[in-house]
Amino acid sequence: MKVKVDELVCEANAVCMGLAPEVFEVDDEDRLHILLPEPPPHLLDRVRHAVRSCPKAALTLEE
Repeated sequence: MKVKVDELVCEANAVCMGLAPEVFEVDDEDRLHILLPEPPPHLLDRVRHAVRSCPKAALTLEE
């Protein structure tokens, strides 16, 4: 599984970071960084939840 962000859509609301901080990080310039583009199995449920919870639908998870 691979997590991707559409940087043109992302508003760096940090909802994803709040749900899966091991995978997502918003920096001081309000840019989202994916720390683990291919998250390990034990984080997948949280990553799926974060992707579904993105207010701008800027995240995708390729399975």
